Amino acid sequence: MRRVKLYNPFKTRMIDEKFIREHLALERTKLANERTLLSYIRSSLYLFIGGLAILQIKEYEHVQWLGYLSLIICVIFISIGVYRYIHLNRKLYKLLRSDDESDYKPD
Repeated sequence: MRRVKLYNPFKTRMIDEKFIREHLALERTKLANERTLLSYIRSSLYLFIGGLAILQIKEYEHVQWLGYLSLIICVIFISIGVYRYIHLNRKLYKLLRSDDESDYKPD
């Protein structure tokens, strides 16, 4: 076994080398989760800007419903993104915490 720094750079722990791949896979999953949240935020901002632009056009008042619909979908997108991020983050935290308790061996 070798001393490896994972998850918390200030806390070292002993990890069997065959489990390193599993821990790195969990770290990649965390980064993918953050990347997905950022894409939800980006899409939500696009919908928000598009909705505001449609509402500002005065010549086409018959399509203002499309602007309001875009704003509503914007709120739904950001809500789903934050919910999914928090949900997966809690699952990963529980998984990492259970691994820490079983694999951690003090010096």
